[in-house]
Amino acid sequence: QVQLVESGGGLVRPGGSLRLSCAASGFTFSHYTMNWVRQAPGAGLEWVSDINSGGSQTSYADSVKGRFTISRNNANNTLYLQMNSLQPEDTAVYYCGIRKVSGDYTLGPGTQVIVFS
Repeated sequence: QVQLVESGGGLVRPGGSLRLSCAASGFTFSHYTMNWVRQAPGAGLEWVSDINSGGSQTSYADSVKGRFTISRNNANNTLYLQMNSLQPEDTAVYYCGIRKVSGDYTLGPGTQVIVFS
């Protein structure tokens, strides 16, 4: 079955950087568009970014455009999110996921990112 395991979260000051990783297994990773979504405290899920199966096309939410970069390595079934210029409003649990036809996501357990002054 699909398994997604995020890592790389942590505590960082405003203006700092983190690189998140997502290890995928149980499905043919290279066939799927992959997503990063996040959930801030007390809020719903927010789509952050996606990347097509081959890695040639990416999309970003306006809130992270120019600061975050999504990438993937299909040889080792890993998805990445480079996050620069982090701000307190980026504080959230970050999930990698596959979007289903219903619009819901199959997600991993998530990794916590806290940006604090």
